[in-house]
Amino acid sequence: MTTAAFWKATFERMVRTMAQATLGAVSADGLGIVDVDWAEAFSVGGLAAALALLTAIATSGGTTGPGITETVAAPSTPRGPTSL
Repeated sequence: MTTAAFWKATFERMVRTMAQATLGAVSADGLGIVDVDWAEAFSVGGLAAALALLTAIATSGGTTGPGITETVAAPSTPRGPTSL
């Protein structure tokens, strides 16, 4: 949880989760399932992002990634041209 890779992966997960929740609320409104406006849809997305952050922090024990079983891949070191 103390690495930059962890926070980068967590931020990415928060953005994806917020987008999914916001679009889900707007889509449900479009289908007539619920009645929400954009402010309410963004509120749902913000709550989902906050929960994604809390989930990443709570499940970070013992792993280097934001999930329970995942690890954040280290960037590969580019190598020079190889001879054939």
